[in-house]
Amino acid sequence: MLAIQVQIILWSFGYEISPNLTLPVLIGILFIYIGFLLGHAEQNWFVGIRTPWTLSSATVWKKTHDIGGKLFIIAGVISFVGVVAGVYALWFILVPILAVAVFTVVYSYIEYQKEIKNSENGT
Repeated sequence: MLAIQVQIILWSFGYEISPNLTLPVLIGILFIYIGFLLGHAEQNWFVGIRTPWTLSSATVWKKTHDIGGKLFIIAGVISFVGVVAGVYALWFILVPILAVAVFTVVYSYIEYQKEIKNSENGT
């Protein structure tokens, strides 16, 4: 937020730095940081990918956060590519993060269903 505020102040002084150059980098750094944190998050009710399935099972929580952390890092790297995309930079931020969000929710549900099925079969 500080970097965005500095960009706004510079713009008002006549140094027009395009948000298409700064936002993909800043948001990419944020996604990478979130990915690192997700990979190390312990099961809780406040931080992380909190679906009913991850909160119900420590195993599902761990699997979902391991893959979610890696995908957030990949989304951050893809966001960096938005710098060269010009007016399409926003799409390099939105599409990867929405894809990661949808994937992690679906993944947690599938893993939970596998766990339920395995417990019913006694394995």
